[in-house]
Formats: sequence, C-alpha cells, structure tokens
Amino acid sequence: MTAISEAQLQPLLQAVTDPGSGRTLGEAKAIRSIKVEGTDVAIDVELGYPAASQHAALRAALVAAAKGVAGVGNVSVGISTRVVAHAVQRGVQLLPGVKNIIAVASGKGGVGKSTTAANLALALAAEGARVGVLDADVYGPSMPLMLGASGRPETLDGQNMEPHVAHGLQVNSIGFLVDDDQAMIWRGPMATQALEQLLRQTRWQELDYLIVDMPPGTGDIQLTLSQRVPVTGAVIVTTPQDIALIDAKKGLKMFEKVGVPILGIVENMAVHVCSNCGHAEHIFGAEGGAKMAAQYGTELLAALPLAMSIRAQADSGTPTVAAEPDGEVAALYKALARKVTAKIAAQGKDYSAKFPTISISKNS
Repeated sequence: MTAISEAQLQPLLQAVTDPGSGRTLGEAKAIRSIKVEGTDVAIDVELGYPAASQHAALRAALVAAAKGVAGVGNVSVGISTRVVAHAVQRGVQLLPGVKNIIAVASGKGGVGKSTTAANLALALAAEGARVGVLDADVYGPSMPLMLGASGRPETLDGQNMEPHVAHGLQVNSIGFLVDDDQAMIWRGPMATQALEQLLRQTRWQELDYLIVDMPPGTGDIQLTLSQRVPVTGAVIVTTPQDIALIDAKKGLKMFEKVGVPILGIVENMAVHVCSNCGHAEHIFGAEGGAKMAAQYGTELLAALPLAMSIRAQADSGTPTVAAEPDGEVAALYKALARKVTAKIAAQGKDYSAKFPTISISKNS
C-alpha cells in the first residue's frame, strides 16, 4: 500500500470552501496542520471569525475531501477560532479590552437599527464570540429595554464603570444613568463628551467585538464617533423605500470620508409575511437595499423580514436570537453575523501592538 502523504492531502483540503466567508481554506490560510499516522489523518483548522453553527458542515466537507486520497481511513478535524484586532482609521488608538468595533448605523430613525444591533450582537455571541454593546444613542437609548437590563453601573475603582451583563453580552448605555422619562437636553459637545466617557470609562473585558448602536443622522455625535473611535467597520441599516435610502446613503458616505470600511448594507423590513394566511408583501418596496449596495460597490448582507415577533421580543427584553435561537429569523441574524465578521477577518490586521513604545527623555 502506498503511504499517505501530507502533500497529497494539502491541495484537496485547501480547496474546501469555508461556508461563512465563501473563500477557500487555502485563501484564508486557515489550515494550521495536517498529521498523518498510517491511514489516520488529523486536521487542525483555525478560523478568523466566529462560526460555531457551521463547524459541523465544515468538518464534514474536510472529511470528504481527505477521503479523496486513496487509503485514508479515520479522519479527525479540530476547528478553533482566533479573533484578532484589525486595522482602524489612521491615528486612532485601539480601545483597551476591545479587539474590533462594529458601528451599526442608519441615516434616519425608525428603520430598526437598534433591533438589528441587538440581534447581531446576540448572534455573534451564539456563534462563539465575546461581545459587548455600546448604546451610543444618547438622546434615545433603547438597549436597556431591548436587552432587559436596568440599574446603575457598578464601579470597582471609583473611575471606571463595570458593564452590565445581559444575555451574555457586556452592555453600557446612558439609559443606565438616567431615569426613563428624563429628557437629555444637551448640546452636541455635552452629548459627545458623555458618549466618549461611556466608551472609554467602561471596563470592557476581552471583547472580540463591540457593537456600537449609533444614533441616527450624521451630526456632531456621529462625526465624533467616526473620527475618534477606532471603528473596524460599519454596517448600514435601511428599509427598502426611497425616503430611507436617501438618508442611509448619507450615513454611508460619512464613514467613507473618515476612512471607516463599509462592511455592507442590511435591508430591514424587506418583506412582511402575514401571520394568519402566509401572504408575503413588500410593504416598503422591494430590493432598495440591493440597488444601494450595487450603486456603492458594497454587499447586501441581509434582507430581514417585518415580523410582529421581532418587535414583540425586542420590547420584552429578549430579542429574537435569544428568544428563538433555533428559529428561521435567528438563522438570518446568525448568517449576517458570520458575513460581517468574515469580512472583518479578511481585512488588514492591526500591528500597532508590535511596535516599540518610544519615549524621549530630557536627559538624553
């Protein structure tokens, strides 16, 4: 019998497509080792983004590929995930305890941006990541209600806030610091300062991803966030109708101008399916998000339905991914999470930690 060699296995395994990114494992440099002992083969794969729900399918594809070599017997596949920090805007320092920041933004309110941000965060956690949420909507915070969290943040050192933990997510919001009915009558500089304190004086603990639920629009707060906060990439949320797309395009252009990569577009409320008869209807128009993505050379990441359950579950403090983790809508959010983080994994890495710190002394 001819001995099985790593050289025979390598091209077959590298040609296997990663279902999350659409790239081959060879392109992603995901195969860490191939060990052959007699007829037994052991393969170690390391993905750069969380995709726990896809591990079984990927494992099966690798086993099938390995068995394409004559004589291969038992095949074992180990799949691990290693999320690293990726490049952000020039001149902006990374945040301690946070590897990557994803801004979820829209040009206008009422398009379901916060619901999308909450479910995206929960989906990332379900796929195996350590995730936090910063509610950056100072004037209309919604994360405390959506994630069922309340109470003032604790502090252990008298300077920094401990994030709330809700559904496994680390969370902070101005909503934890003010009463529900208290209006934030602040001018731009005050709101901006409050938001920077929330971001930088929260003791985020080893997050792979921090989801920032951005306020709607392109004013002071949004501009400050996009210029001073180390954002790895932005997701633009819109509904299909023209009036929402006009404003979503402005949000997209703002991020482009400050050098933040656009990860793609989420079309929310894309179709309504009647809960009684099952009739599908495009209430807000059809394919507006796809047309916008094509116009700006980016990707339509997801088309999410207009469903009463999504609204009801968010209002009750248990968003869809937590309420129905194995449901169809949760699967859409998980697919969105994998697409977003696979795109981040393909971006340039952050190398600032590898550079030495230079200090200048007056005595030298």
